[in-house]
Amino acid sequence: MGFLRRLFGGGDASASGEDTEVDEAGTDGDAPEPEVDIDAAERAHELDLLRGEQERLDELTQRQLRYADYAWQPPAQGGERRADDEDSTSGGR
Repeated sequence: MGFLRRLFGGGDASASGEDTEVDEAGTDGDAPEPEVDIDAAERAHELDLLRGEQERLDELTQRQLRYADYAWQPPAQGGERRADDEDSTSGGR
């Protein structure tokens, strides 16, 4: 929840039961910069997701996903025109 509060600009810290000291400038004296924490937390979360994905999938599935962009696709047969397209050679209907 603290992550979301920092992300969306905070909220009333006293309502959530957190004790924070506010210095004369009106900022938390012991709180680090939120951008650094958000980036680090996001990177850690993405790494956890990737580790979980790697544990969930077996080696064959991982290899198939890795090389899916290079898979051979047969050429489309019959050209670009399809049966439901209007025939441009029939003149006007």
